[in-house]
Amino acid sequence: MAQDPSIGRELLPIPDLPTRAKPAIDARDTTAPPIHPLRPPEGAPNVLIVLIDDMGFGATSTFGGPCEMPTLDRLAERGLIYNRFHTTALCSPTRQALLTGRNHHSAEMGSVGEVATSMPGQTSVRPNSVATVAEMLRLNGYSTSAFGKMHQTPVWEVSVSGPFDRWPTGDGFEKFWGFVAGETNQWEPTLFEGTTPTEPRATPDEGYHITEEQVDQGIAWVRAQQAMTPDKPFFMYMSYGATHAPHHAPKEWIEQYKGRFDRGWDRVREETLANQKAKGVVPEDTVLASKPEGVVEWDELSDDQRVVGARLMETYAGFASHTDHHTGRLIDALEDMGVLDDTIVLYIAGDNGASAEGGLDGTFNETKALNGVPETVEEILPRLDEIGSPTSFNHYPVGWAHAMCAPYQWTKQVASHFGGTRNGMVVSWPNGIAARGEIRQQFHHVIDIVPTLLEAAGLPQPYMVNGIAQKPIEGVSMSYTFADPDAEDRRTTQYFEMFGNRGIYHDGWTAVTKHRTPWELGAGSVPPFGEDIWELYNTTEDWSQANDLAKQMPDKLRELQELFLLEAAKYNVFPLDDRTGERFNPTIAGRPELQAGRTSMRLGPGMTHLTENTLLNTKNRSHAVTAELVIPEGGANGVVVAQGGRFAGWAVYVKDNVVKYCLNWFDTDYYYVAAEKPLPAGTVTVQYQFGFDGGTPGAGGNGRLIVDNETVGEGRIEKTVPFLFSADETLDIGKDSASPVTDDYPGPGENVFTGTVNWVQVDLKDDDVSHLEDPEQIYHRILARQ
Repeated sequence: MAQDPSIGRELLPIPDLPTRAKPAIDARDTTAPPIHPLRPPEGAPNVLIVLIDDMGFGATSTFGGPCEMPTLDRLAERGLIYNRFHTTALCSPTRQALLTGRNHHSAEMGSVGEVATSMPGQTSVRPNSVATVAEMLRLNGYSTSAFGKMHQTPVWEVSVSGPFDRWPTGDGFEKFWGFVAGETNQWEPTLFEGTTPTEPRATPDEGYHITEEQVDQGIAWVRAQQAMTPDKPFFMYMSYGATHAPHHAPKEWIEQYKGRFDRGWDRVREETLANQKAKGVVPEDTVLASKPEGVVEWDELSDDQRVVGARLMETYAGFASHTDHHTGRLIDALEDMGVLDDTIVLYIAGDNGASAEGGLDGTFNETKALNGVPETVEEILPRLDEIGSPTSFNHYPVGWAHAMCAPYQWTKQVASHFGGTRNGMVVSWPNGIAARGEIRQQFHHVIDIVPTLLEAAGLPQPYMVNGIAQKPIEGVSMSYTFADPDAEDRRTTQYFEMFGNRGIYHDGWTAVTKHRTPWELGAGSVPPFGEDIWELYNTTEDWSQANDLAKQMPDKLRELQELFLLEAAKYNVFPLDDRTGERFNPTIAGRPELQAGRTSMRLGPGMTHLTENTLLNTKNRSHAVTAELVIPEGGANGVVVAQGGRFAGWAVYVKDNVVKYCLNWFDTDYYYVAAEKPLPAGTVTVQYQFGFDGGTPGAGGNGRLIVDNETVGEGRIEKTVPFLFSADETLDIGKDSASPVTDDYPGPGENVFTGTVNWVQVDLKDDDVSHLEDPEQIYHRILARQ
């Protein structure tokens, strides 16, 4: 089959036409027509998108910040710096907008899958009328790949049953290696290759870190692709879990920053602004916007708070530099292959502003905080040297998040203000952009990436993909800025909205209202929408949104508020939804729940990487876990079933042929129930029964182990994990992948059950009290995982 060059590329896939040859009975009497492999137009460049997670505008050295990122600096020197580039203020919405060229509500990712609803714009189900750029490029002859974080798959579809249409491979990426959650343990990640669970290539003790393998995977793929088809361009999406919590980095990278943050977030913020002015990434008259209420002055902290806060920031900075270093290895590999100059590299430093979800003091074990269990500085201090290591799941305080967004107000989640939405971006394409080290100040948004790439490749925007008429792309190409630093802005209007935080940009003006504060919990913390206070800024004169003109110019404010209503209606933003507990409940929210109505579930051998969203919830209720095992002569060892990991979870396992149960309460307290005698050889039925005390979420209960209907062990579980075992770790049958629930058995790869697991069954009793969780705590827990 062959493509007809007279047929345009607006229709994808390009229709095949039958090959034609001179009619003949004998093949020797005719000439074989050529088969032309599909390729994009001549001159189409390779594409590399590098995306950093949870990084504010003022974090990187390129944009005046304290985190040294020499690879980003290097690309800036050979390309363009965009200092008015914007995201959506949250992970999944930004990524959906980035890959589709449509606003996040238009692409049905108004928030994140964990709190998706059935309302328009909020389902988390990318419509088939909204194809990704990966699919567009693939159907035009590109090789496509994605490595790292991909958090756009609806949560109820992340299982072996699929469907896989909205997994990365269904989004147009021929090769995928990474994770499909909002965050992962950087030392012991939960990984997929394509749609198949896979394991890290090594352990933390062997020096493993996901960023290093992720880059190695990317380099290996592109080398093979270029070796086999050097005439075929590639599209690579290198999307890191860094610098999202947990902030994990090798100690030598953390130590590079030792003592450099002792001066505190106020001084660092001031120094960042001075650096930004010197670099020209903000105007000389820019001032620091006001600090949010609740973020105290560094000098007002206690000595212990300053010690802990400084170490948490040292770790974040080391994490950022470590990630940039390995990005440099990828850039070096492309240069060694001779393809870098013909690769358009977009290095985006943040999918939103810096994360303020670590609370006012930061955390050592974020999982504890996500369950509403307070963690004090006094608890963190003795483990200071472990921060950033495999035994930590740490996050820095709000003060540092705000400083990393300098010079702007607010942080991640706050879509109304530039602290939540303005991110630094560098574009480098030596063969396509003549300018070197220049700044571009045109206002742009993440939806502008797709049309930019299509124009660079000489491709039209498709009106039909895979037989489905497409929504028009809502972004505008940025290519007009490549050669003209003074070109008039082509993006003159852009709405912003996230959980009721909302704003509108138009011709240099912004009208904004901050509806909720990311770190505030409790009833009454969110006002009715009609009581929100709007602010007005002229950002052509007031770069950092520091001078509110709402009272002086009420007519201008009203004009922009009306424009917001028009844009929001146009792009599926309404109804606004700031609900918390209701959105967590799938029945009320209207999204599918894989195990809805079930109280019993039987799992088979070899089932792994099962996420909490796809399983029966054993928390806050009586339950039983039953397994049929075959014990060999000589006994058995290993994990029968485990859920969660080092930072919270539970496991039924066999040690020295004795069955045991462990409940890990946030790596603080461990509760064990052990059999008093070994297991017999042959087929046995093992059961763990838990009788819940009731009353409140996280209450204790009594545990019992039963083997072949005989009670063999009992124990008291004083308290339980109330709401979340892990943001990333899963349930496994016959082993415990990623980090172990308990050190009573070996780590991954060495804890496989040495007998046979025929099946494991979970049964629930009807005494659940999970509904008693504070709705505001639910909101915080879900959003901190994005």
